[in-house]
Amino acid sequence: MVETREVMDVREASEYLGISRETLYKYVYEEKIPAFKLGNRWKFKKTVLDRWMEKQSAQFEQRGSRRLRATAK
Repeated sequence: MVETREVMDVREASEYLGISRETLYKYVYEEKIPAFKLGNRWKFKKTVLDRWMEKQSAQFEQRGSRRLRATAK
């Protein structure tokens, strides 16, 4: 098993998230995903990405449960 580094480059972050590099760049430029520049390279902190994914997941689950309640009425 490969250990994931705390600070990742675009290749590592796209593999970690399971998305293409192109999609990751799109999300960065649309400010949909947390990233920072170190020099002229985009970098991603694993802990920040993990928190972001948890937040995204929680929002998705809330929307889904609202829809279920609305259709049950």
